[in-house]
Amino acid sequence: MRKNLYLIIISFSLISCYTYQIKKTVDAAIDNKQDPKRNATIANNTSPQMTSTTAGSQNPNGQQTPIPINVQEKLTPNKNVKIEVDGKSYKVIVDKWESDSLVVHPVHNAKKTLKFHKNQINAEKIKEKRFSQPIADIITVVAYAGIGALIYTLIR
Repeated sequence: MRKNLYLIIISFSLISCYTYQIKKTVDAAIDNKQDPKRNATIANNTSPQMTSTTAGSQNPNGQQTPIPINVQEKLTPNKNVKIEVDGKSYKVIVDKWESDSLVVHPVHNAKKTLKFHKNQINAEKIKEKRFSQPIADIITVVAYAGIGALIYTLIR
């Protein structure tokens, strides 16, 4: 019984409620269907040039093309992110931008600094570290079940 208890305690200490997730961009076409009143006020308050840049452009087939992702806007200082550079993944914390180069340090090594050019970074695979509610819920249910089982074995 003690081996199992130690194993459970060790496994819970290794689980994290934080995961790296790609930040979802709002699609203008879906947004139009969901809240037409909000979009009407936005359309009245924005210039035609601004709405064309936010909504993306349409190709000759009538389909909307994706908006190009600006890496410098996505990677702001002090963000904990997972980036892919030339096929390798790095878990880093963003320090600053020096013209077109990103200066970062690895998550668990603040003394080491890395520099990447913005063209080396795969903008589509930038993942932010975020709190994951489903994982937290699973951990909570398992902990309650474990406590209940412990109480049951103590009473019996």
